[in-house]
Amino acid sequence: MPGSVYKIIEIVGTSEKSWEEAARTALETAGKSLEDLRVAEVIKQDVTVENGKVSQFRVRLGISFKYHHEG
Repeated sequence: MPGSVYKIIEIVGTSEKSWEEAARTALETAGKSLEDLRVAEVIKQDVTVENGKVSQFRVRLGISFKYHHEG
């Protein structure tokens, strides 16, 4: 049986509440157009600051999904 192949891309999610919600939003959105999502790795977390206060949490994720060869 041949092995599997996975593609890895980076996406960014945002939330006004938390990094966890930012990651969840990013993955749920990506899952609407990508099939067979397998693993998500947090690459970077940061925040947007407005008037001295955190206004948004941002998470950059590396996500992998199974590559399906067409043909």
